[in-house]
Amino acid sequence: MKLFRSVSVFALAGGLVLGAAVGARAEDAAPFTDAQRKAIEGIVKDYLVKNPDVLQEAIAEGERRAQETQKLAQAAALKESREALTNSPHGIVAGNPNGDVTVVEFFDYNCGYCRKAFTDVQTLIKSDPKLRVVLKDFPVLGAESLEASRIALAAKLQLKPEKMFDFHAKLLETKGRINGERAIAVAKEFGADVERLKKDAQGPEVKAALTENVGLGDKLSLSGTPAFVIGDEILPGAVGVEPMRKTISDIRQCGHASC
Repeated sequence: MKLFRSVSVFALAGGLVLGAAVGARAEDAAPFTDAQRKAIEGIVKDYLVKNPDVLQEAIAEGERRAQETQKLAQAAALKESREALTNSPHGIVAGNPNGDVTVVEFFDYNCGYCRKAFTDVQTLIKSDPKLRVVLKDFPVLGAESLEASRIALAAKLQLKPEKMFDFHAKLLETKGRINGERAIAVAKEFGADVERLKKDAQGPEVKAALTENVGLGDKLSLSGTPAFVIGDEILPGAVGVEPMRKTISDIRQCGHASC
């Protein structure tokens, strides 16, 4: 790594910006001439061509630092958003409402991975009587998903809490694309008033729920669904039952993930 003692390479806006430090004091340094700059660029290019692993290591280190920065930002966001994540009136609560650990899932009704992950959520609820689950509509896959979420949130204003999880399951397990029309049909099966559904879907409570959920997702830098929040940990994607079980166990054991 001798190169980095004298020449630093920074990846900026798709190009390489070169800087040199040869031990001279800053006040004595003079701008490079065109010839000197070309010479430095030639040295750097020649070195990178002969040692491509150096650039790969620099890129990997940049990605590692970016991930670390994002994780710190997410940790701060989790702390600030804890109440809205776990105790907002807008989510669907399943499992033990007084459970000792809460799993929060951000989902989209048209997300194939959410459908896969729902089986894991059901397994966790059935096998862990002390677990509390909060489901949050996060319609990121287009207009049909938004329509479905609006109707689902409107249905929550009519259906009893114990029926909402069954409604959620039925809608999520519906084959094909799920839109407002399909969501209305499922809600009707559960006894919801269709005209009230349509009205409430455009009302202030549904709007507030979606605004809150989308705001939380943005604050936590969620890039897709499903995304699980368990204690101080964010698990993106359909990670499976065992990683979630381990995180839940760690939180019970020492108060945070990864004991």
